[in-house]
Amino acid sequence: MATPSASNRSNDRRPLVLACGALVRELRAVLDQNGLTDVVEVAYLPAPLHNRPEQIVPAIDDHLVDIGVDRPVFLGYADCGTGGLLDTYIEGSVRDITRIPGAHCYEFFAGSERFERLHEEEFGTFYLTDFLARHFDALIWQGFGIADHPELRDMYFANYRRVVLLSQSTDPAIVDFAKAAAAKLELEFVHEHTGLDAFAVPVTVALTPEVA
Repeated sequence: MATPSASNRSNDRRPLVLACGALVRELRAVLDQNGLTDVVEVAYLPAPLHNRPEQIVPAIDDHLVDIGVDRPVFLGYADCGTGGLLDTYIEGSVRDITRIPGAHCYEFFAGSERFERLHEEEFGTFYLTDFLARHFDALIWQGFGIADHPELRDMYFANYRRVVLLSQSTDPAIVDFAKAAAAKLELEFVHEHTGLDAFAVPVTVALTPEVA
């Protein structure tokens, strides 16, 4: 499929959903379930930005350069480690931009109250979503250089006590991936199923008024 030209993108007045590549399956499911798939445009930025939060805002800005300023944009990101820079960018933009509330994907999948409970139970928790469990080896084990330098595991994870899988699907393979990750890290494993309900709320609230 051909990529739309800049002029075609600028003439499109549908809301643009620009999201983290780690949310492809979950976002597609929410849009399908709420009849929003055909009335919004969806684009994704590379999932490895999950490990490079300082690159998130520049990547978003680069993507939005060619679109019209009168077109609403919904970002499939929480703060995601930008330390407030994403909100500063949104507030300073001439575009109508909103994002998912919260600090990170773990919070918007679990819901703020549930995530706060988990955080208070054990500060030293390393969280996995379905995507991160599935791609743990590529994004964490290799991405952090642990595969080549095993000693880095104890440096990076010295203060962690457990791995918590926040699962969106009921696929048993995801649990197996997460258990394997916990075993590699030599941490306790805990599984909490979140489903998509908490994530669906901000997405549908943000987009439904635009397409009503």
